[in-house]
Amino acid sequence: MNTPPSPPGAERTDRSSVQIGALVPLTRPGWVEAGQHLLAGLELAVREVNDAGGIVGRPLKLVVRDTAADPQRAAAAVDELARLGVAALAGEYHSVVARAAAARADALGLPFLCSSAVLDALTEQPTEWVARLAPAQSHGWQIYADFLLRVGHGRIAVAAQSSGYWASGASILRDYLAPRGGTVVELDMGVLAPTAVCDELVDNGATALLLLVGHPELVVSIVKSVRRDQRLAEIMIGAPAGQPEFAEWATLLGGDGAAIPFLRYLPERLSALGVRVETALRERLGEAPSFVAFEGYDTVAVLADVLRSHGADRARIADSWSRVAVEGTRGQIRFSRTHGISMWQWAWPPVQVVDRDPADPDRFRILHAS
Repeated sequence: MNTPPSPPGAERTDRSSVQIGALVPLTRPGWVEAGQHLLAGLELAVREVNDAGGIVGRPLKLVVRDTAADPQRAAAAVDELARLGVAALAGEYHSVVARAAAARADALGLPFLCSSAVLDALTEQPTEWVARLAPAQSHGWQIYADFLLRVGHGRIAVAAQSSGYWASGASILRDYLAPRGGTVVELDMGVLAPTAVCDELVDNGATALLLLVGHPELVVSIVKSVRRDQRLAEIMIGAPAGQPEFAEWATLLGGDGAAIPFLRYLPERLSALGVRVETALRERLGEAPSFVAFEGYDTVAVLADVLRSHGADRARIADSWSRVAVEGTRGQIRFSRTHGISMWQWAWPPVQVVDRDPADPDRFRILHAS
């Protein structure tokens, strides 16, 4: 296969270090705050690995690339990182971007431990090269659907933008709720203005509105419109994709952003390791770390363990997924083959449904846990 030369200024492979390529959204239209938290977790873990002696005496080094939520940019970054000689890839938050990266990593024979993306099928065919820490979308969103039914919501409207991720989420909810007496009405945000959503909700008699749209727009406009419509005072707004997890949500919406249940991947109580990492992440970020920061830390913890045990040979790394047993910040991490999932999967990290407390929007309330 002919490969183009590395772009000017690209890092040269440092043979004295063991390198991991990190894919992170750090500029718009990527979710920058999520990218910053993911990178903080990755960097903290690398620092701790090196403070403890590195990888059999060799320093561990991150080679970071900004994906900016662009699948083509991510695929190009995978090509570049493979040429630079990284032992493995880590990271990515956006599912459609991770899917492009996973496909390219699979084609190149480059191990990829995906931190945060949740689409069930990150690759078209089963692959030995890709593993994932985040739960599959079907797993988390079915837990969210259980929560909806438990609190009495059977007629659900989803305000959805066009993307594979949002379409997959709507399909999961529809397929899970229908046999249990629930219904899902889809509102196409490609044609509806945020203010028009309110009329649709009234006309459809929905008791809950789920936000399957990007952050900060359209999600902020929709929330403000619904909160200000007196006809919808009793409707529950939900955000299964986790938009309210980050501080920017509270900054933009204040009290309007409270009482909006979302999915997060944390245990009810952190272990001693989790508490220590939380403190270090809070210091690094200057704010409370999101679950995404913990995913970043756990990603490097797994890869460091694999590298110590199996070396930096790519084929040996990919062959080791089934033997991983690492104590992460959110529990012991092991990978397995799971029905309907095309890669090695941690089945499952803890899953919660939480919201921001209306009395204190900076405080989270656990509403439901797996």
